[in-house]
Amino acid sequence: DVVSEANALIAACTGHEPDLEALPLDDPALYRMLAEGDTIGCFQVESRAQAQMLPRLKPKRFEDITIQVSIVRPGPIQGGMIHPYLRRRQGKEPVTYLHPLLEPILAETLGVIIFQEQVIRVAMALAGFSPGEADLLRRAMSRNRSAAAMAELRERFLRGAAHNGVEPAIAEEAFRQLQGFATYGFCKSHAAAFALVAYQTLWLKSYYPAEFFCALLNHQPMGLYSPEVVVGDAQRHGVKVLRPDVNISRAECILEPQPNDVRGVRLRLGLRY
Repeated sequence: DVVSEANALIAACTGHEPDLEALPLDDPALYRMLAEGDTIGCFQVESRAQAQMLPRLKPKRFEDITIQVSIVRPGPIQGGMIHPYLRRRQGKEPVTYLHPLLEPILAETLGVIIFQEQVIRVAMALAGFSPGEADLLRRAMSRNRSAAAMAELRERFLRGAAHNGVEPAIAEEAFRQLQGFATYGFCKSHAAAFALVAYQTLWLKSYYPAEFFCALLNHQPMGLYSPEVVVGDAQRHGVKVLRPDVNISRAECILEPQPNDVRGVRLRLGLRY
């Protein structure tokens, strides 16, 4: 709704509605915003945990945003994936794999499991599971299962790994990582869709901040920040914010012409504020 309203406000102010589906995905300005944690109001990357992670991960391409929205999740945290990934990304430790069979699966994520699809492929590669069996394993791990059921899954995984010639210690560690991760992790397609909306909101915030913040304020409460924080961030981004006025304001926030200003508009708070 925020994206749709911001686009409509841009069209009303400029006569042209941006095609957000056609944005180039390599805009340096947006990756600078991410690296600085300048993400208040931006979908999926605005939380404090994300804002703390972003300067460490420093996304440089769209695929990095897909990883960014996926890595600050209980699954990667419980699976012990975050710190190894960051250290490897920063060149502080070499990229390694539990087993050579995992390199084609985990190369894009520097040897650690970040996406649910990787859970399926690891089970197939290490333990000889069929795709259907591997997905059943993923589903079973992502739900509350009895200790007996999990023990049976573990034994099945270890038997398959042994049949493939995988050392028991490596198979045990792989299962531990899968079990920790699968409790809550994103599939890559889901993460990519989220990353695209995150990128679109970053673009709106960067190039049309008045329209973006007007729409954001009109859809509160949402996200993680109070309207006061949102207004303060709007002002930091050069938006002139005016108090509600009984003679001018509507219930919602609106944009007013601002003569002799390069941005051309200012944000008038609605009477609801």
